[in-house]
This record gives sequence, C-alpha cells and structure tokens, in this order.
Amino acid sequence: MHLFDPDQISHLLSAYGYGLVLFAVALESAGVPMPGETVLVTAAVYAGTTHRLEIAGVIAAAAAGAIVGDNIGFWVGREAGPAILARFGRLAGLDERRQKLGQYLFFRFGGAIVFFGRFVAFLRAFAALLAGVNRLPPLRFFVYNAAGGIVWATIFGLGGYALGAEFHRIAGPFGLTMLAAAVVAVFFGWRFYRHHEQRLLDEAERAMNAQVVR
Repeated sequence: MHLFDPDQISHLLSAYGYGLVLFAVALESAGVPMPGETVLVTAAVYAGTTHRLEIAGVIAAAAAGAIVGDNIGFWVGREAGPAILARFGRLAGLDERRQKLGQYLFFRFGGAIVFFGRFVAFLRAFAALLAGVNRLPPLRFFVYNAAGGIVWATIFGLGGYALGAEFHRIAGPFGLTMLAAAVVAVFFGWRFYRHHEQRLLDEAERAMNAQVVR
C-alpha cells in the first residue's frame, strides 16, 4: 500500500491524529516533498465519517503546520539565500541587478505570492523559501502567511468534512488548475520582462536603493 494513498493515510490518522496533519503540512511547507494537502483532506474526511477527530482540531493542526513550516522555509531562505546567490547567482544569470529585481518584485507583490502560493501545488512548498531569499519583510511575510494558511486549511478542511471522499476529486483538479494558471502567469510575465528588461532593472534598482537609504 502506498504511503501517500488516502486509505493508508487514514490508517496513520487513527494512530497519530492531529500530530500527523501538523507534521505533514509543516514538512511540505518547509520545502520537503510531502502530500500535505492530501493529508489535510483525508483527515477532514476521516473526521466527518468516523468522528474520531474534531474538524476544528484538523483545521487548527493544518493551519499551525502551514505557518510553522513556512516560517522555517522563510528563515532558511533569508539566512542562507544571500550566501548561495553570492556564490552561484552569476552561474544562473542572476547578477546583482537581477537579484535586486527579484527583491523588488517581492517588495511589491510578495504578500500576494505568499498568500495565493498556499493554493498552488508546486508553489506551496517554495513560496516561503523564495520570500526569504528575496528579503520580504518578516512581519509582512508572517501576516500574509498566517492568513493564507488559515484560509487554506479552513476551505480544504471544511470541504473534506462536508463532501467526504468526493472532495479528493475536486481538490486534485483545483490544485492542477491553480498550477496551470501559475505557469501561464510566469510565461507571460517572462515575456513581458524580456521586452522591458532594462526599464524594470532600472526601476528595481532605484526602488531598492531608496529602501536602503530609509
């Protein structure tokens, strides 16, 4: 039986309960490949069908796991990111000006990236890390991260609790749709960047230098 199969997760939930939800979601949020969303939905279904778990506890455990895991990823990115970029950034085409552009984009849109990244399958594991690398202010990160984690846990927790196992069929396509939308957004964003690269780099440098002066 596969570890990530909902039936196997249900078996683990009977033994570890809320702790499994918190642990799986926290690991996924910190960047470790884990089926955090699947565990949340399965726990919600388990709570609704067996009543051995309370749905409020499932949602709280998932939200706490999301917040804790994202904060780990954020601080890892914030502390280790600059050294990694300084050593390897140029090899990836990320010179100092392009690094400032990344910081500028997170300065302007970082809150939305962190909040909505919680709903995107791939981005969920890396949004916090990228926010740390690109120096999103910690308080701003915490607010949007907490809001995203709570809203995500509530929507998927109540959905699984109310709709049962059928919600797995909704959650999967929803996550893929969000991922596809993110890929399309990145594609068009990259094309826009390529056509306006110099202007954006100049704008980012002015804005980030102004932040340093403040």
